[in-house]
Amino acid sequence: MRAADPRIVLGLYRSRYERRLLTGALDLGVRTIDTSFNYLGFRAHETLVKVARDLLPRFSISTKVGFFPGPGRAEHSIDPGRLRAAIGQSARDLGQEPDLVFLHNPERSLTQLSEGSARHRLADACSVLADAREQGLCGAWGVASWDPRPLAAIVGSDLPRPDVLMVRGGLFVGIGVLEAVDCLTERWKPSAMWGMSPFGGSTAEPVWNTFDPRLFLCDPERDCSAVQAAFRCAYHLPVVDAVAVGTDNLDHLRELTDSLGIGVDEVTVRRYRRLLRDRCQED
Repeated sequence: MRAADPRIVLGLYRSRYERRLLTGALDLGVRTIDTSFNYLGFRAHETLVKVARDLLPRFSISTKVGFFPGPGRAEHSIDPGRLRAAIGQSARDLGQEPDLVFLHNPERSLTQLSEGSARHRLADACSVLADAREQGLCGAWGVASWDPRPLAAIVGSDLPRPDVLMVRGGLFVGIGVLEAVDCLTERWKPSAMWGMSPFGGSTAEPVWNTFDPRLFLCDPERDCSAVQAAFRCAYHLPVVDAVAVGTDNLDHLRELTDSLGIGVDEVTVRRYRRLLRDRCQED
């Protein structure tokens, strides 16, 4: 069994929630799992308890609130009452208070509002999670945003400060998102940054057979896979402390944990960001 490494979070978005995955993750030193109130048809928490109740105390558990059952499909809401109820339900279903609760994609409920209304709604939602932390309903709280650009337009230093900010990361993230993350990080100053979706969907995409991300490494000739190189780049685009990756394949998870010692050339990363910005300005 490897020593715990906080830099990898096992995301359970598309997971089958099998016990072998969780025991394998522990063996590989992965000690944090990320799920959500709405995953697995709103059954993720109770399923985790059913298949691995005895393992859960060995993990740090993060979850999210913001999506709720709706007519025919899940609906998004940052209504304080619904968020408060979901946080309580999450703790009951897990049989323990989550270590971390994220406000899930709040931009989904803000984009049609005026700037003032959006800021007020976001402040109310963040206050619910901050209060939950103070009341012992979770260990910490955060904001998970798929598209942080609407948030960057309204967030000020007067809003409650999340402990963790989770955003998309990796080589497929555009300069608009990267700069929005920079803005949020400067204004919110979270204690930790997490990345997600480091491969832009799947390592099976044809692009990984035509593009070699090893050019971003300190040693481009190093014997490692393109997947490993891309994963390491995700820690720098934007700069994050941990990356959440979803997989049911323990060989894939092992490949990623094996990559953590690979160095990334930050000068090349900065040059890449400048190219993205220049291209955006030309368009």
